[in-house]
Parts: sequence; structure tokens; C-alpha cells
Amino acid sequence: MKTNDLKKGARIRLRNGWYGTIADNKKGDIRMAEVEGTFTEIGSVYAYDIVAALVAGDWVVVEHTKKQLKLQATLQALGI
Repeated sequence: MKTNDLKKGARIRLRNGWYGTIADNKKGDIRMAEVEGTFTEIGSVYAYDIVAALVAGDWVVVEHTKKQLKLQATLQALGI
């Protein structure tokens, strides 16, 4: 499953172990999500930080586009 296939309401697991719910139907490098971490809040999430999605009761690994992986490498090189 690609990150662009995630629709509003989809449950996700992030790279840091937190869970969330997609809050938009957009596609691209940044998605809006309600993240359940230390606090529950809605905000932007880099698509490359989404590692799995709940589909029909099973966690499915999320694949990233080349552009999303390039963005990740660029931000890591900048220390962000």
C-alpha cells in the first residue's frame, strides 16, 4: 500500500511507535493526522514517517515513493 492510497479515517502507525488517524484525503509528502502520542493532537505528518496502516483488521506495511524517500534523506542530511 502506498501512502497516497490512505484515505481520511485510516488508522496508521508511525515510525516512532505512535498511532494516529489520517485527517485528510490529500496525496503527497505531508499528511494531516490526529496523532496519539504523549498528547492527542492534529497536525502535519511527513508521509515517510507512516510505516503501517490498518486494513481489514491487519497491519499492512506502507510503501513510500521515491520523492518521499528523497525528502527524508534531504531532511536527515540537514539534521531535521
